[in-house]
Amino acid sequence: MNISEAIRTRRSIGKVTQEDIPVAKIEQILEAGTWAPNHRMTEPWRFFVLRGEGRKVLGKALSDVARASASDPESPEAAAAAESAKMKPMRAPVIITVAVSPKEHEKVIELEEYGAVYAAIQNMLLEAHGLGLGAIWRTGEPAYHAKMNEHLGLGTNDKVLGFIYLGVPLEGQQLHVKRKPFQDLTVWIDEEGPVGKQKQE
Repeated sequence: MNISEAIRTRRSIGKVTQEDIPVAKIEQILEAGTWAPNHRMTEPWRFFVLRGEGRKVLGKALSDVARASASDPESPEAAAAAESAKMKPMRAPVIITVAVSPKEHEKVIELEEYGAVYAAIQNMLLEAHGLGLGAIWRTGEPAYHAKMNEHLGLGTNDKVLGFIYLGVPLEGQQLHVKRKPFQDLTVWIDEEGPVGKQKQE
């Protein structure tokens, strides 16, 4: 699979089997993340690989976040939400939690550290696709909650930027997705200034 094909055929796949993923493939995906561009070579990404019983660490974190976010943490509704959240990591055999750990230096722009880790996640998704695995990048408020940092041992300036759920794809999923034509979202600027959304030859 060449780069163009990988970019155009990758899709978010949330339904996977519980078949074990070889460690070598997981390591290949992790290494792909480390080749993302990062300004000043700060390498701000951090990875947590959750497999088997290890997934319960994320389940406990999600459960605690659900309770903490409820208007009444002791209510039956909060308990039900916490229990539901606890089971979410069991949807895939492997979850790679990806976090950013911004380097504290006067010349480092924090937003660029986030950009580097987002690029790392895209590398990882493409690598997983190239290996024939299904992957989906999940985010949301629980990822950014302070309790998530506590459970993963992250610092106060660190932030979880997503959970990559990995597995062997289940068959029969609808993977046809449309994208807006780039022409509708592009302005060409040359020596004569902006020439509109479609380049004039």
